[in-house]
Amino acid sequence: MDKEQKLENLRKEMENDSSLPLRKGATNLVFGEGNPETEILFIGEGPGYWEDQKGIPFVGNAGILLNKLLQSIKVNREDVFVTNVVCFRPPNNRDPLPEEINAFKPYIDKIINIIDPKIIVTLGRFSMAKFIPNVFISSVHGSVNNIKWNDKDKVVIPMYHPAAALRNGNVMNMIKNDFLTIPDVLKDVKSKVVVDQMTLV
Repeated sequence: MDKEQKLENLRKEMENDSSLPLRKGATNLVFGEGNPETEILFIGEGPGYWEDQKGIPFVGNAGILLNKLLQSIKVNREDVFVTNVVCFRPPNNRDPLPEEINAFKPYIDKIINIIDPKIIVTLGRFSMAKFIPNVFISSVHGSVNNIKWNDKDKVVIPMYHPAAALRNGNVMNMIKNDFLTIPDVLKDVKSKVVVDQMTLV
């Protein structure tokens, strides 16, 4: 079974899971979208109004900005995968609660395991806290963090949420600069993999 089929099966499992919170007020499950074979996975916070309507993450104003940021590093939106730490829209776009994030956690973990990206870019403090707890995003945004995920090496780059950048010019400048680090990090990660493979031979 390929990654695409595994993700589709997982999406159906989520749709049928009546225990998931936030379902009652939501229009659609916003599972995730993109290339299952990608090397870069983006994880945001939760769906907003337009995401809820269309069942696709990052399609509102924050999504338009995300697309522009990807274009700035010559990456197509279709070539990455985008999801959130909760996949139903919180009422009135409020922050997701810890117990809501925890309820979705097994599914988000499975998405990560299926895609097996080299780089995980967290958008906002809630997805950042999944990998790098007890820090302020103002202190670590744009930093390169090497972590172990299911015994695999991953690079996590925490960034501000695009919605925050739309509200604050300083944050906009920071997220633009942070995105510029992604190509070099990806190149470094790929070269490390090649060196490791050569070592194994």
